Amino acid sequence: MTIQKATLTASILSIILSSCGSSSESVDVKEHKANSIQVPASKFDLSHWYLTVPMDDDNDKVSDIYDVAELKTYQHPDFFYLDDNQHMVFATPNKAATERTSTNTRSELRYMIRGLDKSISEADLANNFALAAHNNADDFASVGSQLQATLHVDHVAVNATYPNKPPAYSVVIGQVHAHQVKDEEQIPGFGWGNEPLKISYKKWPNHEKGSVYWTYERNLATDDPNRTDISYPVWGRNWDDATDPGESGIALGEDFSYTVNIYKNVMHLVFTSPNHKTVHHQINLADNIDANGEIDSKDYPTAYAQEILYFKAGAYNQCSTKDVKLSFRYPACAGTGNWETDLENGDYTKVTFSNLVVSPSVPM
Repeated sequence: MTIQKATLTASILSIILSSCGSSSESVDVKEHKANSIQVPASKFDLSHWYLTVPMDDDNDKVSDIYDVAELKTYQHPDFFYLDDNQHMVFATPNKAATERTSTNTRSELRYMIRGLDKSISEADLANNFALAAHNNADDFASVGSQLQATLHVDHVAVNATYPNKPPAYSVVIGQVHAHQVKDEEQIPGFGWGNEPLKISYKKWPNHEKGSVYWTYERNLATDDPNRTDISYPVWGRNWDDATDPGESGIALGEDFSYTVNIYKNVMHLVFTSPNHKTVHHQINLADNIDANGEIDSKDYPTAYAQEILYFKAGAYNQCSTKDVKLSFRYPACAGTGNWETDLENGDYTKVTFSNLVVSPSVPM
């Protein structure tokens, strides 16, 4: 009996010690996992990008920016993170902090050729690219450039007061942007900060599939009534067409790719998808001939020839909560400003990239 008791006591003690050891090890494992959360920069080359997120933690009344150095270790569990497939996720609600010149929220990258060299300003020619037609093209970091991406759209906002306005239910997933200069420095055809390219995805709530299209913005002053976007469909319907795209469209979660290759003065666009035919478009950004080969008499004659240009990519939510009935830009989308509520109500957009690369342009 004494031996049995001793053996039983030893066994119980062994179990207790083993249990304590397992508990300690479990804590260590949890701490290790918490300290080894991978950020997007661990899987994507973000050494020449900065990020804008739909937050205002510094209370300066505009959306926060994380520069190249900060992006090395930055992630946000709601708005910018890696998913289980190690793909880069961008999400943004309809209502949140925005940039000074926009009412649309974004979780979006801006390409910075300077990298970590802050002695070069954001607007410096050495941090941006130009067309070959630019008067000072040799002073830029490059003449032309190329952006390639593979992605899918997970969600677009589903509630809009003005559903027939083109931006409703859509998100911009790639851009070529011109740098905006100060008002006193602006001259006709220069420095308005317009966008020669926005690549977008749109899906109406009652459709199974959405559409991919791109727009060219006439390079005109903000208050010019002719300053508008000209849209070109890729797959599915155009941005102002409410017809169900059916099998010609792209579903949420369906991968596709785009290449933006600006060589000399011409922007070449190539769109590819495993389930659709490859689509090629091109437009000369140094004149006012549109992508259909027709003269656009309302555009500035030399278009973006003298502009400072750069790339952007991510989720630029087009479902603005601003309500201006007579303007096509503002669908007056729903949004509370509370992420959990807006997420539950579907008042947000979310995009996932599996590839994002910038490289020198190539002849085509």
